[in-house]
Amino acid sequence: MAWLINVLLFLFLLVAMAGWVMLPWPGAVALALLLAAWLLLTRRGRQAQSVAVVGISTLRQRLGASAVIVVGIAGVVGVLVALLAMAEGYSETLRNTGSTDTAIVMRGASASEVASVLDRESVTLIQQAPGIARDAKGEPIASNEIVVAANLPVKGGGPDETGSVQLRGVSEQTWTVRPQVRIVAGKRFAPGLRELVVGRGAARQFAGLEPGQEVRLGTQKWTVVGVFASGDAMESEIWGDVSVVADTYRRGSSRGSVTVRLAGPQAFAVFKNALDANPQLKVDVSTTLDYFSKQSEQVSKVLRIIGITVGAIMAIGAMFGALNTMFAAVAARAREIATLRAIGFSGLPVVVAVMLETMLLALIGGLIGALAAYLIFNGYGASTMAAGSVGKLSFELRVTPGLLWTGLQWALAIGFIGGLFPAMRAARVQVATALREL
Repeated sequence: MAWLINVLLFLFLLVAMAGWVMLPWPGAVALALLLAAWLLLTRRGRQAQSVAVVGISTLRQRLGASAVIVVGIAGVVGVLVALLAMAEGYSETLRNTGSTDTAIVMRGASASEVASVLDRESVTLIQQAPGIARDAKGEPIASNEIVVAANLPVKGGGPDETGSVQLRGVSEQTWTVRPQVRIVAGKRFAPGLRELVVGRGAARQFAGLEPGQEVRLGTQKWTVVGVFASGDAMESEIWGDVSVVADTYRRGSSRGSVTVRLAGPQAFAVFKNALDANPQLKVDVSTTLDYFSKQSEQVSKVLRIIGITVGAIMAIGAMFGALNTMFAAVAARAREIATLRAIGFSGLPVVVAVMLETMLLALIGGLIGALAAYLIFNGYGASTMAAGSVGKLSFELRVTPGLLWTGLQWALAIGFIGGLFPAMRAARVQVATALREL
């Protein structure tokens, strides 16, 4: 019979934890209100409240043991939130790069701009398609571009230590296609010259990218003339004139992609249908928002898996710490619990009281870990290779309210499991045996 109880308890824990992880914070508030109502309005609830108050009042006497639970859970939450903040910051950076009123066109079946090649005729046909916004001169607002890899010395590295940066060749229309890009130091590059403007993220990572400095790209020397900011993934790139970049890297008249500003979000369907219906073109069309969101999915998924895996491993350790601490606390209070049972307290109030004590410690640990993660990691700069890219993507970790709630969910889940078994042991204590032992 005991094995059946254990199996049912295990299944209950699986269902409870699955439901808890998916529960939004309003649901948790509703559960807390229901528990408070039970504690205040029912006889057994008031009994559980009385036992819990006595147990919590003795925490100072068990400060060292209680600190084991708090510190362990704080560590789990802090690490988990920090790793998930990395995935969130990476995704947010790429999501901010796109919009619904701009579109990117690449060769059919190309996974990214790096793998795409468009000939001159295709570029011309794309720019003539309906749905593209036009400037005051009636010219289509479209930038034909090429993306290649360039190696530059890394800041703070040795003399031979280099890293890969994404060099994007752009046309003059790129400033109209991407109005969020602004020069914050120096000036724009001049068409036809070997001049570069660099993103703030690239300037932080690589040496020699200050205005006035020269760098070697390919077999040619280029002059850095400006630094730009955009608040998105473009800040990790360096830009130059598309024709000069294509000549330097022997790409001829081919281009990797065409990015256009649409007449409005509703014009995307017209633009896409026109290109899909043109038998001379074999291209893929998507809004830049969709394109960059898809680029972030793979890396973000990997980062989340890593975060959850590391968090789960640490959570197991914290859970055993909570179990040991609470089993010891129950053993030390065996006579007290037996006395309560002898004067009429049922098992349920004892179980709830022990659980409340453990959950309180878990909540304190979760709050400490979440606060530490926010103060230390929110806005912290990082970089990694971007999916579909040939260079590093600079981004900032984002500790969002949703991630903080996830951390607290994990903390309370650890506290629940860590307190359940000691609580059940306390409820099963034999009154006569416990009174004889002490």
